[in-house]
Amino acid sequence: MFNATFTIQTVEYFLLVLVRVASCIFAAPFFNIRGVPNRTKIGVAGCIAIMLTSVLPEQNLAYTGIMEYGMIVMKEGITGLLIGFSASICNSIVLFAGRIMDMEMGLAMAQEYNPLTQMTESITGNFYNYLVMLMLLITNMYHYVIRAVCDSYQLIPINGQIFQWDYLLKGFTSFMSSLIMIGFRIALPMFACMTVLNCILGIMSKVAPQMNMFAVGMQMKVLLGLLVLFFAISLIPGVADFVVKEMRRLVVYMVKGMYTSG
Repeated sequence: MFNATFTIQTVEYFLLVLVRVASCIFAAPFFNIRGVPNRTKIGVAGCIAIMLTSVLPEQNLAYTGIMEYGMIVMKEGITGLLIGFSASICNSIVLFAGRIMDMEMGLAMAQEYNPLTQMTESITGNFYNYLVMLMLLITNMYHYVIRAVCDSYQLIPINGQIFQWDYLLKGFTSFMSSLIMIGFRIALPMFACMTVLNCILGIMSKVAPQMNMFAVGMQMKVLLGLLVLFFAISLIPGVADFVVKEMRRLVVYMVKGMYTSG
């Protein structure tokens, strides 16, 4: 016979699990966009928290009052936010690469409003972002984010966080260097083609000074840039692979920064 009895300790434990899972869901990619209703996010977080509460071994939480319980809630919220945000921030790689491409094409001032993120982004960066998000959605990358927050309880139990802020800062610093390196690698085809075009325009301006190379070069840069983007579509799986590897590395880095092996 099914036993649906529970105690106040079970409810308190469930709320702590829900805080970590909900914080990760609201900050994680695919879930943090405006198009996903809040009811869906709350429902997903609640279902995952219920399943985790029934699977995880219940702990004896040693606290004496509401203030200490509130501190545990804050620690669980920070843990979930760091895991979700570390996965979500990796999307800025393609936005950075797209901004570089627009600068080379002469479309740096052409911005568009993205209603999903409520931010003004470059055209090429927004285009690449949608394609990479579609690739990650097809490959079920959002499963990895959910598994990451579920598996985090094996290393970081409830109220077992030991925040190593220097290690977390080192992780974000390494991400910034990776963002610049990967972003330039993504924009390298466009940068190389535009460099060759600039060299040709420079030679033409010396050979035929009567021609206005500035007026001609603007149209040629846009046409060549669109042509490069057309052929670079086949490189989108490789770009998504770069983003996935960096996402996994940063998530592992954040989790390691919140526990000690000893």
